[in-house]
Amino acid sequence: MSPSRPVQQDLGSLPEQLHGVLEPIVTGAGFELDDIDVRAAGRRHTVKVIVDSDNGVGLDDLAGLSRSVSAELDRHDHLINGSYTLEVTSPGVERPLTKARHWQRAHLRKVVITTTDGQKFTGRVGTAGAESVVVLVDGQARELRYADVRRATVEVEFKPAPEAELRALGAASAAQAEEES
Repeated sequence: MSPSRPVQQDLGSLPEQLHGVLEPIVTGAGFELDDIDVRAAGRRHTVKVIVDSDNGVGLDDLAGLSRSVSAELDRHDHLINGSYTLEVTSPGVERPLTKARHWQRAHLRKVVITTTDGQKFTGRVGTAGAESVVVLVDGQARELRYADVRRATVEVEFKPAPEAELRALGAASAAQAEEES
């Protein structure tokens, strides 16, 4: 007889199971459950819960949500065999734009895009729909299907967007917004 070993947990379906358990907690707190990442190091797990909101996510929000998520995970401890470290966070600037809502939140932001055919370019995000987004590239509006994007990330800008780009995307400039208010 061979000595018994601890059963290795299949992490493949665990994020989906946790998603079902945690989504009501996260949405009940007014946020969207963006992603769950579970990693194992020996018998210890790290559970990373990424939440987002149209209004942003503050540190106090994350602290309160972390307590709620931890309590819910304690009620479902059978899902995670062994001890775990919980991290509740918001997506960083480097988060890839993978869903229509990511593109909508990036409206008027500068993005770096690599298409599925290998083209790489920088543009400014215009109107984002369910299947595609308008991106201003070199002064020209271009409709880009999400299915044609391999990777896209927001590029941090340290100065306001050029007025000409905002006008080309039909956005009110900062000066116009001040005049109208």
